[in-house]
Amino acid sequence: MGKREKERPIALDAYETMAEEFNARIETKSYNAYLERPATLSLLPKVKGRQVLDAGCGPGLYAELLLEKGATVTAIDISPKMIDLAKQRLGKRASIRLANLEEPLDFLSDKSIDVILSSLVLDYVKNWDRLFLEFARVLRDDGALIFSIEHPAAKWANPEHPRRTIKPKNYFALELVEFVWTGFGKPVPVQSYRRPLSTLFESLRSAELYIDKLIEAQPTEDFKRVNPEDWDKVCRNPTFLCIRARKHL
Repeated sequence: MGKREKERPIALDAYETMAEEFNARIETKSYNAYLERPATLSLLPKVKGRQVLDAGCGPGLYAELLLEKGATVTAIDISPKMIDLAKQRLGKRASIRLANLEEPLDFLSDKSIDVILSSLVLDYVKNWDRLFLEFARVLRDDGALIFSIEHPAAKWANPEHPRRTIKPKNYFALELVEFVWTGFGKPVPVQSYRRPLSTLFESLRSAELYIDKLIEAQPTEDFKRVNPEDWDKVCRNPTFLCIRARKHL
C-alpha cells in the first residue's frame, strides 16, 4: 500500500493568489494595523537577544518588528510567494523557510525557542492538539506562545452573510468554512476551520500550556480615522482573540 497523499493546506491557494496585494496593504489595513496587531504585540515579552519563531510569517511584517526589537528570528510559512516576499523584506536578517504547521517542526531542536508568535494563522490548521504539542516541545521552559485567531463568536455569527460560501452548521463541531475576502484586491474565497472555544482550552491543556493573558481585541483610535464605516461594528462585536500561553505560570 502506498503512502497516503498529503492534504493540500486549505488556505494555500488563496494566499498564493493575493500575496502581492496582501503585502502591499497589510501595514495599514485597519483590521490588522489598528485592531489585531496592537493587541497581539501587547502580549510580547521582551525579545531582545532571544530566539523567536514567527509561525506563519506571511510577507514578514511581524518578523521585521521582532528584529527591530532585537530578537533573533526564524520565520516560517506554507506559501512560497509569502516566503519570497518575506525574503525581500528581511534579506539575511532572519532565517526564513517554507514549513507546514500541520507537520512536525523537526528542523527545530527541543527547547530551542524563547518566544513563538503566530498571528492569525491557527484558523488554517486542523490539528491543534498536535501543533500545540510541537510548540511546547520547541519552547524553553520559561518561553511564551503568543497567537491570535478569529474570535470563535465572530466565526459563528451571521452564518447567512452573502460572502459566506461555506456556512457553519454546528457550533460544537470542527467545521470547514469559507468566506470571500474583498480587502486585498480582487475577491478571493478563503477557507478556514471553525471550532468551539472549549477546543482552544483543551488543546492548550493537553500540551501543558497555560493561558497567562487573553485579550478580546479592541480597535485603536486610528481605526476610526482610516475606517469610520466599520468603527461602530468593531467596537460592539467580537473580532479577534489574542492569547499568551506559557509552560509554567
